[in-house]
Amino acid sequence: MEIRPVRYDHPDAVALDALVQQEYARRYGDDGDITPLTPEMFTPPHGMYLIAYDGTRPLATGGWRRQEDAAEGYAVGDAEIKRMFVLPKARGRGLARRILAALEADARAAGRSRMVLETGTKQPEALELYASSGYVMVEKFGLYRTYEESRCMAKSLVAEG
Repeated sequence: MEIRPVRYDHPDAVALDALVQQEYARRYGDDGDITPLTPEMFTPPHGMYLIAYDGTRPLATGGWRRQEDAAEGYAVGDAEIKRMFVLPKARGRGLARRILAALEADARAAGRSRMVLETGTKQPEALELYASSGYVMVEKFGLYRTYEESRCMAKSLVAEG
């Protein structure tokens, strides 16, 4: 298994993004995540996008982007997780946890002080992954901050001294 950075518009990233959108639509009964995203948002040092491969087969994905829009509830130093997804056949192998750790390390190295994310009540496995990785519930932020099913979480990337 190899995890490597790719552009958000890489063909494998586009294919996995389409699958995660289908997953969101299935779980929430809508058109998926309408958050506007561009490849530039995931370009270092402003972010990074990763895909886990088994040989040439893409199995999982996730990215982080710099996000500091106070009007939407973000804080200076925030890095936001986006598009965490593992193909159903590859779940249970720890891929999401490995991608999450790599994203946190990269965001920390880029000078980000807090990792934030938004997920939903119909994604219990995501809520469990993040809670077991040290994320805690915080005041809602971002595009979905007014949605009842939305849950926002954060984790400090700064070592406490």
